[in-house]
Amino acid sequence: MMNLFMSWCFILLFFSILFLWLGLSFLFSDISILLDWEIFCINSSYLSMSIYLDWMSFLFMGSVLFISSMVILYSSSYMNNDLFKVRFLYLVLLFVMSMMLLIISPNLISILLGWDGLGLVSYCLVIYYQNNKSYNAGMLTILSNRIGDVAILISISWMFNMGSWNYIYYLINLDNFVSLWILFMIVLAAFTKSAQIPFSSWLPAAMAAPTPVSALVHSSTLVTAGVYLLIRFNNLFMSYNLDIILMMSCLTMFMSGLAANFEYDLKKIIALSTLSQLGLMMSILFMGYFYVSYMHMLTHAFFKALMFLCAGLIIHCMNDNQDIRYMGNLVYSLPFTCSCFCISNLSLCGFPFLSGFYSKDLVLEQMCYSYYNCYIFILYYISIGLTITYSLRLIYFCFCGNSGLMSNLSYFECPLMMISLFFLSIMSILSGSLLIWLIFPYPPFMCFTYFLKSLPLLFIIVGIWLGYSLSLLTIYDNIFGLSNNYMIDFMSSMWFMPYFSSFFISKVSFYFSKMSFIFMDSSWGEYIISTSLPNFITYISSFYSVYQVNNVKIYLISFIFIFMFMILIY
Repeated sequence: MMNLFMSWCFILLFFSILFLWLGLSFLFSDISILLDWEIFCINSSYLSMSIYLDWMSFLFMGSVLFISSMVILYSSSYMNNDLFKVRFLYLVLLFVMSMMLLIISPNLISILLGWDGLGLVSYCLVIYYQNNKSYNAGMLTILSNRIGDVAILISISWMFNMGSWNYIYYLINLDNFVSLWILFMIVLAAFTKSAQIPFSSWLPAAMAAPTPVSALVHSSTLVTAGVYLLIRFNNLFMSYNLDIILMMSCLTMFMSGLAANFEYDLKKIIALSTLSQLGLMMSILFMGYFYVSYMHMLTHAFFKALMFLCAGLIIHCMNDNQDIRYMGNLVYSLPFTCSCFCISNLSLCGFPFLSGFYSKDLVLEQMCYSYYNCYIFILYYISIGLTITYSLRLIYFCFCGNSGLMSNLSYFECPLMMISLFFLSIMSILSGSLLIWLIFPYPPFMCFTYFLKSLPLLFIIVGIWLGYSLSLLTIYDNIFGLSNNYMIDFMSSMWFMPYFSSFFISKVSFYFSKMSFIFMDSSWGEYIISTSLPNFITYISSFYSVYQVNNVKIYLISFIFIFMFMILIY
């Protein structure tokens, strides 16, 4: 089994290096290739299988395959004792192939194949451990993503008027009515796949999957599919006012950053961090800077995959416990893992000259130049501060002097896991500097006042202090009414969004489905005629069942009623 994992790791690594080299060649030569294979043609509409190859698709495919190869190498040790590890490997490979199909498709029908493949395989991976929690999380994941699948199908039907589904031909030439509908459907599909408000609750729930899957799904594949789709459709929505959609993305970024500060599950904190970064990508994309969004998507993929893999190793050593309150002083037991985790965390915070710094600093500067109102401006900077807060809180809880309750654990850093962590650490350090020189033809230079340039540093310092304060906060502290737990529940559950998207909808939908079954499926004739006699008998028998109790009071009352009735008759 180990040889099978290693073989696929080397195959994916070879193709990732090949695609990265091709991406650089296409970028320097400024060329792109469109391959179109016509399947059949009906009048003026034809169905074709299309492949669009340019520097953007090659670099993204190379990054996805590199992370996938490291995840499979990591899984060869992590899933070693699992009974169905071969099934797990093939599911991961199916997932990667679906993502490849999505990346190279300029055709809405072939996009739907990869899009639906991602949804179905992610469901199989989320329910991999086969318990009630996994089943519930899997259903929430796939039902949320089905909304996006339906939106893509409606977009296909609208594009049918154009004579072809190759959207790259028609994005500029669409009339206002059709382009508005397609814009709405594509944004809806991207919001469901990238877990923006109001579809945010499925992403933390999907943490029921194995940790290597979380590293792959929540860094570079499933959740970034919506961002990548909008980057491809960027010409469609540049002429529209997207302030409402921008507002939803900024609220997602703020809401998830706030929730991560009150969460104690290690994997859920990292999932909420992913949600916050997706809101950052979406918001800068709706401002019109799709190259900046693409760059942050790639850099985020590397350091977030590294963060998940480090968290998986920590959970593995903590006897599969994910509560950060039980951890502490891990830096003495897992020095290499803690070093890699700190690299990824600092890259997420935007520490100077790590990969996250180049993209996040560029995002902030472009936002300041975009003439948006004060509300968006403040929301952006507070969200950046919250990122620092939960990252430092995580480091304080896991690695510093916090005394957890777990003892007698076997700490062991597997060499295969350490190899994958090492390569991802290198990419987490270097990828931002490389991409900012490669993607942009000249260095982006923007001149700011002293106050604006030092404002991110101020929020970073405040975030560090808040993260340390929150790490000392216990459940019994009477600060801001936290002893009541209502505010903690409100913030950590993303403003009660899981309840709205699961319990609230399911209860109402179950009631209406029952009513529709009675009145429509069963029909009026069956409801009134066929079931009226059995219902009447059931109703009468409920009274007879009372007499079965043999209660003396019932016999006395019935005797009085019968006696009164006999007197009235005679």
